[in-house]
Amino acid sequence: MSVRPNIRPVGHKPPFWRDRAKRALIFQIILVAVVAAFLAYIIHNTQANLNARGITTGFGFLSNTAGFGIVQSLIDYSSQSSYGRTFVVGLINTLLVGGLGVIAASIIGFTVGIARLSPNWLIARLANAYIETFRNIPVLLQIFFWYFAVLRTLPGARDSMAFGEAFFLNVRGLYLPQPLFESGFGLIPATFVLAIIASIALIIWNKRRHEATGKRLPAGLISLVIIFGLPLLVLIATGVPVTWEMPELRGFNFRGGITIIPEFLALWLALSIYTASFIAEIVRSGIQAIPHGQTEAAQALSLPRKLVLRLVVIPQAMRVIIPPLTSQYLNLIKNSSLATAIGYPDLVSVFAGTTLNQTGQAIEVIAMTMAVYLVISLLVSMFMNWFNARVALVER
Repeated sequence: MSVRPNIRPVGHKPPFWRDRAKRALIFQIILVAVVAAFLAYIIHNTQANLNARGITTGFGFLSNTAGFGIVQSLIDYSSQSSYGRTFVVGLINTLLVGGLGVIAASIIGFTVGIARLSPNWLIARLANAYIETFRNIPVLLQIFFWYFAVLRTLPGARDSMAFGEAFFLNVRGLYLPQPLFESGFGLIPATFVLAIIASIALIIWNKRRHEATGKRLPAGLISLVIIFGLPLLVLIATGVPVTWEMPELRGFNFRGGITIIPEFLALWLALSIYTASFIAEIVRSGIQAIPHGQTEAAQALSLPRKLVLRLVVIPQAMRVIIPPLTSQYLNLIKNSSLATAIGYPDLVSVFAGTTLNQTGQAIEVIAMTMAVYLVISLLVSMFMNWFNARVALVER
């Protein structure tokens, strides 16, 4: 019995339900239609609920008077300021605690991570105890610890802990002298910027000179002298156009100077110490990822341990450290939203909290807040990706 082969005649087209490309296109169209219908339903339902409650949409509320004060503001603000001003104040406070937290966490994390690999038994065990303690306690509990168990137990203003005649610490915060700039001071920051540019140019020139001739200058030390020495010379030459406003106890509280509120201190300490414990482990694993042959070769050249670490190990370990380090920076910035738990006036507290409750503009307020954190995270990721590309190995 012969079997007739299944041969399609030339030019025959299969039905569309057997054509994979057409079926895929149809399924995609159906999916897009379902998503569009769902979004249309959500938008219509939201609009109907807003109309039923008499809530108008739009961003016109940003020009209305806020009517409430903020305990910390780096720009001029009063209860008569607008909600738009409130948004800016909260944003700046968020950037302040996030930026200072990243700097402190990096310094602590790199120090503890290197100490974790120290040949000294005591230093290594102390670093390990730090890591295991702080990374296993929720960051919110650490915020509560620093705020309620440490800072809220400090003495009152009249019994402040004084450090000399300029620094005072009490339950209401840390009080520091405030610099008051006079005419002619603008030359100093300009000189500082020029010194940084000159230092960068010196480092680049020194690197190229080292690659070409093998000779090397102590560019790091020279750069520090330039960055701090030139502005200091200009400061002296202009007659030190700076006066200091000292904090003074008047009545029941201090007046004058700079006040760092306890909410900021608690949040900054908790975020920095908590994130540093993860950064320390990232640094440790990055260093251990470097082949031992690199270290042994450097030691065979009789290089001191500090130079081996600074010139051989760390530059190679940074290629392993930077990608997970980016995630920790992003986590720190997003964890700053926990500030609302202790009343620190960040973006979530004063804008997504007080402003939302007073205006009822939930969609606009939450959308603006989410957009801010999204933009900050994307900018940090872009910078870290650029830096990672700079330190990555380039194949020839």
